[in-house]
Amino acid sequence: MSRTGNKEIEVPRGVQVTVDGPRVSVKGPLGELSHELPDRLELDYRPETGRLVVRRRDESRQARALHGLHRSLLANMVEGVARGFSCVLEIHGTGYNVNVRGGSLVLQIGFCHEVVFDLPSGITVEVEQSAAQAGRPARFAVKGPDKHAVKQFAATVRAVRPPEPYKGKGIRYDGEYVRRKEGKAFAGLDR
Repeated sequence: MSRTGNKEIEVPRGVQVTVDGPRVSVKGPLGELSHELPDRLELDYRPETGRLVVRRRDESRQARALHGLHRSLLANMVEGVARGFSCVLEIHGTGYNVNVRGGSLVLQIGFCHEVVFDLPSGITVEVEQSAAQAGRPARFAVKGPDKHAVKQFAATVRAVRPPEPYKGKGIRYDGEYVRRKEGKAFAGLDR
């Protein structure tokens, strides 16, 4: 059984935690996030120690299930407003490239049109390499304080052109392994 819920959350300097009943707000240099705790959980925060503890009100099965989840969500909020989260994506393919125009991410990934994504609030995109050059893929990083929003936006972008198994072309996460397949070599030569 996991003991994640019992771990304390250390609040770094420069991060303010405000508890208003079940609502918890965390404010830091990279933004502000809020979260609502369920009735079965309570929060103990002491600013002088800089520690945040999530406790169960009862020992029911549902309370135990929610305990670790909400502790992890709060820990991600604290880390997000202090340091932020990022997800690096690579675009493999000849002629594929990526740009940021205004508040939009613009991809040219083999369709007859550009694929345009409006950036959600709090999300930024940094283009490390806009086009594939000399065997190196185009790379860009999705960044923001909200881990869920960063990963969800990255997954939405990847879903437009996931890597295909024959040539490996498409959008993939940095370090993602794409299992390759062999083509139908010499099909029809057994006449």
